[in-house]
Amino acid sequence: MPVTPFAQHIASLPKAELHLHLEGSIHPATVSALTARRGSPLAENEVRQRYTYTNFLGFLETFKWITSLLLEPKDYALITEDLAEHLLSQNVVYAEVTLSIGVMLLRKQDPEANFAAILEAAEPFKSRGLNLKWIFDAVRHFGVDAAMRVLESAQACACPDLVAFGIGGDELSVATADFRPVYERAADSGLHRLIHAGEVGGPEKIREAIELLGVERIGHGIAAINDPALMDLLAERQIPLEICPQSNLLTGALGRQLSLPDATIEQHPLPKLFRHGIPVVLSTDDPTMFHTTLLNEYENAARMGLSDQELLRLVKMSFRHAFSKEGTSAAT
Repeated sequence: MPVTPFAQHIASLPKAELHLHLEGSIHPATVSALTARRGSPLAENEVRQRYTYTNFLGFLETFKWITSLLLEPKDYALITEDLAEHLLSQNVVYAEVTLSIGVMLLRKQDPEANFAAILEAAEPFKSRGLNLKWIFDAVRHFGVDAAMRVLESAQACACPDLVAFGIGGDELSVATADFRPVYERAADSGLHRLIHAGEVGGPEKIREAIELLGVERIGHGIAAINDPALMDLLAERQIPLEICPQSNLLTGALGRQLSLPDATIEQHPLPKLFRHGIPVVLSTDDPTMFHTTLLNEYENAARMGLSDQELLRLVKMSFRHAFSKEGTSAAT
């Protein structure tokens, strides 16, 4: 954020983040180390060139390339340490981190072994003030059976630090109703439930997620701006939107929802949603791949016109709507 007294105050505050993909947080130096492990070393500056793209397809190709370098548990341990260090550098003390279990299964990996390595790598950071919780994520366009296998992996892990089950991927692919048995089983297992919806899909995807799947938080959800009745519902039920402004801008989701191909961050609907009484938890999504940090997202929110007091309320909301008591008890 700009060097102002209030920006310094935000930077100094303990913060939480609730929509953060581990595989989208890997910094170029760490990717360079992974390429060396794979026997095809790339210098850090060469990796940075791969992080340059002009559309969502380019981002997806880069994401596929990076995740293709993650082959064994020690790779996941390395990127967990990378993420934890960078979260601490921003005074983030609590985070719920999404793991692409659906991709691990697609690549015939052992999610339980990978998760054990992740937990071991995260453990030392607790004494340094960082509490990490985990979300197992399925890929929507992989289908219902694949999503059920992700849930079965979560059940097999049976770890108290595993707090939720979610689904990302192409929200315009498989019908929401098809995933109802998966979410019912997740609820029976004691897992919290969330889903990516209303990012590029319409507001009906958000409503379906709430009414058919019983989700407790919505990933992105900016399409709600196009349905006043849905906005009322979200405010009434206090269902949080995990809003990631820089991601929305760079993927074209913001322009799509506003019908403005050249939309700017200042036009983001976050202020309108927030002032309508809808809980908003400010997040980075895939921070390294979208060239952002949580502090940058608070700067984005300020550019949208949020006041200092509103920004402070945003800081508190991310703790308040955490899925773990350890997160809610850390609220400032």
